[in-house]
Amino acid sequence: MKTILKIVFIFSIVLNTNAQTHKSNTGIKGGYNLAAVSFDGETETGQRHAFHIGFYGESFLSESVALQIELLYSQQGYELKDGGGTFTQKLDYLNLPFLFKLYPDQSFFLEVGPQVGIAVSHKEEFDSNFGLFDTSQEFDPQNFDWGMNFGAGFKTESGVSLGVRYHLGLGSVYDEGNPHNRVWQFSIGFDF
Repeated sequence: MKTILKIVFIFSIVLNTNAQTHKSNTGIKGGYNLAAVSFDGETETGQRHAFHIGFYGESFLSESVALQIELLYSQQGYELKDGGGTFTQKLDYLNLPFLFKLYPDQSFFLEVGPQVGIAVSHKEEFDSNFGLFDTSQEFDPQNFDWGMNFGAGFKTESGVSLGVRYHLGLGSVYDEGNPHNRVWQFSIGFDF
């Protein structure tokens, strides 16, 4: 955790120093998650419908290139359904994406960059569709997650942005089965 805070501090200094010569923005964003987990790179689970919310800082290096740092609370995990009920894995993270953004024109952007995350809560539930057999149990996933983000979106001159992003998790959620997070995020953001 201390390492993540040091990285955020260093990037904040770099972005703040750069902001003196180019424009920078800070804002709030949130949206809808479609989260799943890929096991051994072969099978993917059903999706958990959830949300994300957080803050961002965007600093332009030139007219068409920017760096963006975010701090997001993101609900992730997955669902498995069969005739006996629904199993839901709820994994919630504090994620820290570092994004390189390219603006091919004034309002359209492409983004790519790494992300680190820390699990802040986890819960596994089984809904048997019959209240007597419902269960709730906690297992211990890895506390640390990391991966890459790829996305695109539109940003208006007034600072409202709409974006879509895919998170390709590279860290294992559990020790067994080599599961990795896979998350589609649909966001709306507002500059302050």
